[in-house]
Amino acid sequence: MTLRWAGFSATAGAVVAMDQAAKAWVQASFRLHESRPVIEGWFHLTYIRNPGAAFGLFADQDAVLRQALFLGVTAVALVAIGVMVHRLPTGRRAALAGLALVFGGAVGNLIDRLRWGEVVDFLDVFWRTHHWPAFNLADSAITVGVAVLLFEEFFGKHEAGPAEKDSP
Repeated sequence: MTLRWAGFSATAGAVVAMDQAAKAWVQASFRLHESRPVIEGWFHLTYIRNPGAAFGLFADQDAVLRQALFLGVTAVALVAIGVMVHRLPTGRRAALAGLALVFGGAVGNLIDRLRWGEVVDFLDVFWRTHHWPAFNLADSAITVGVAVLLFEEFFGKHEAGPAEKDSP
């Protein structure tokens, strides 16, 4: 295993471990739909289950169709990320970190879908009556990872270089 894959795996693995540990704690400590303030009027921990995609998209669709769609899309995304990591030129550490965050977040939510058919969400951010849809650490990692990738793509210095080759 090369240094590239070791760093990628460690980062993605840490995201999965933290995400699953946080979800396990929420499930053990909260009743479904229970909410506890962290910062009153702005941020609560609220245990919900989301059968849909981001923002509850497709939540009302047939469960079997929805599950097949989400599992298929996730599988394609994970393979695509693996290919991108393999082809990434040496020295693109920010892009590698961003890809690892997205990969780890996708795996964290995939585990939920495989175990329960839905995703555990618990981070509830709002202002007065304006609520952001509840989310979790995996969602946060995906969002931060995409932001890192976009920032690195538009503002990073890119030197042409070959992708790192794995040694046998």
